[in-house]
Amino acid sequence: MTEQTWAGGQITTRAHCVLAPNPGPMTLDGTNTWILLEPGSTEAVVIDPGPLEEGHLQRVVQHVVDAGARVTQTVLTHGHHDHAEAAPRFAELTGSRIRAVGRGHDDLSDGSVITAGGLEIRVVATPGHTKDSVSFAIAADHALLTGDTILGRGTTVVAHPDGELAAYLASLERLANLTGNGQVTSILPGHGPVVPDANAMVEFYRTHRQERLDQVRQALTDGAAQEADPVEGVLTRVYADVPPTVWPAARMSIRAQLDYLGVRWD
Repeated sequence: MTEQTWAGGQITTRAHCVLAPNPGPMTLDGTNTWILLEPGSTEAVVIDPGPLEEGHLQRVVQHVVDAGARVTQTVLTHGHHDHAEAAPRFAELTGSRIRAVGRGHDDLSDGSVITAGGLEIRVVATPGHTKDSVSFAIAADHALLTGDTILGRGTTVVAHPDGELAAYLASLERLANLTGNGQVTSILPGHGPVVPDANAMVEFYRTHRQERLDQVRQALTDGAAQEADPVEGVLTRVYADVPPTVWPAARMSIRAQLDYLGVRWD
């Protein structure tokens, strides 16, 4: 599925994506709002209602109504505004319960199961992009909703200081175990198209992170560590090919990398 053709829709037996109208350098095509519904059930779960855009929320509600169901739970992969800003309004529209890590809704933990009308969604703790990041496994579809932990295109940011690289690497290891044994075969990301080969994408992410760390180590050896601002020194040496529009995100990842390597930058 290419960048030009991704527009959401019915993706698995139980997962439908409604694309939010907030495309950008960090959000790719926009935020993927996921509607999860067991066939024949009248209880839907919505993952990441997205930004506070009334038209988008109404489209999500209408899809659920057209399926003969109602939203009973609004669930968040993490607290960034492009995923979670609309949660209070969406819960108001649907009369649903908000479930998340933190923000007064701290009722999701690793291994817990969300149920709705026969649907079972298992929580997989995947901190690193942010401290509160979680993923959701739908065993019946062999699918995993990853929020921003793994994207449909490119790589994600470790959003320092909330994000932390050691935790992120551990989360990738946890996902590698799920994808390597066949429990998960496809990834339903928070941005970008569905990933049909989950194991290959997780291995790509793991390799990319190790290569970036090696590049940062080399940049420090080449003089970035001695500069007044090591973050900028690494940025110019390692991320020279990255568009300026995503430099703020690159700087967050660099700070996370330096913290992981025990290098001070302030």
